[in-house]
Amino acid sequence: MRTISRVFIIGNGVAGAENQCFGLVRALGLSHRQTLYRVIRPQGDINKLLQWLPVSLHKKLENVRKLISKDSLPTQIAGSGQRLMPLPAERQVVSDIPEADAKHIATLACEAFAKDGPSLVVASGRDTISISSSIKQLAPEYVFAVQIQHPRSRLNRFDLVITPRHDYYPLTPEGQKQIPWLLRRLITPRTSPERHVILTVGALHQADSNALKDAASTWHDELAHLLRPLLVVNVGGPTGHCRYGTDLALELTALLLNVIPTCGSIRVSFSRRTPCKVSDIIRKELGNHPKVHIWNGEGPNPHMGHLAFADAFVVTADSVSMLSEACSTGKPVYVIGAEQCTWKFRDFHRSLKNRGVVRPFTGKEDISESWSYSPLNDTEEAAAQVIKPLAERGWRLPA
Repeated sequence: MRTISRVFIIGNGVAGAENQCFGLVRALGLSHRQTLYRVIRPQGDINKLLQWLPVSLHKKLENVRKLISKDSLPTQIAGSGQRLMPLPAERQVVSDIPEADAKHIATLACEAFAKDGPSLVVASGRDTISISSSIKQLAPEYVFAVQIQHPRSRLNRFDLVITPRHDYYPLTPEGQKQIPWLLRRLITPRTSPERHVILTVGALHQADSNALKDAASTWHDELAHLLRPLLVVNVGGPTGHCRYGTDLALELTALLLNVIPTCGSIRVSFSRRTPCKVSDIIRKELGNHPKVHIWNGEGPNPHMGHLAFADAFVVTADSVSMLSEACSTGKPVYVIGAEQCTWKFRDFHRSLKNRGVVRPFTGKEDISESWSYSPLNDTEEAAAQVIKPLAERGWRLPA
């Protein structure tokens, strides 16, 4: 048996997607062997309108645009006649995370195989599909490729695909009614789950028991003294299939004011997607209440500390990741805004409700009253299913 020597994580710069990769690698006990690479799209200007294009085509169009812009930009002339530094509009943002290059990573995997053993490639998100599949094609005997989130078609490009069950909602009779016939081939997925597809309830993440113990130690001085029960409120942001605005913010604040008498403390945090119009209302209505603390976004993110110390959660329905993490703690989780979600996201909320892991937030709750359920354990269960196909190839995880 050969031992996995290193892990190449292919990210897309989206925290929710990359967190799934880190979570799986952590569950496999390989975090100390991982290296993160990112698929980087052109940013700014017209590029915001081109995010739907394949990354390779998007970059080619951007290169053409730069050539045209370069020819049309005025040249600054120094006394020596040399061209000075490019104008600010031409400068690139430099990151310490290397850009994902399939040929380069495949070469590294070949070299690692000869010296130490095979490599694991873990990727998540639409923009990473072409890179991870190319690595697999270039170095099939040296890598084991795991794609998280459904790649829509040609699943045989990967050794394993890990995706939520609700991604197959479009194949159900209810889902078929909602999708115009001409668009069905473009909707994830096209066929029923294949043998090498691992289905989860929600998203993978890093919030396992050891991580929460570490977070409890790290955040002890700030959170341990808070009056109990502690209610943590996680606010995301509207998406294409979970649309809301100030209406949900006003509803949330009104319901929180109703349950405040049953709380010792309330901690509120916003995500990167939270619109200012939503966060401003919550700050205005709750910011001065003595029981409420709203994280201002400065300093270390208290999210893991909140998961460790909370007695209950209220989570907006838009975030599969935040709900998956909260539901892995075994603590009461209340959801607001689920009725505004459509399509497969409504199916996701229905599955959580049927499992008894969430309840709708009505404002009539007594937060001091707890209730229990079987926590979601998607990350550990998915990791366990990775081991078998590795063994079939004659590979194993480090002891």
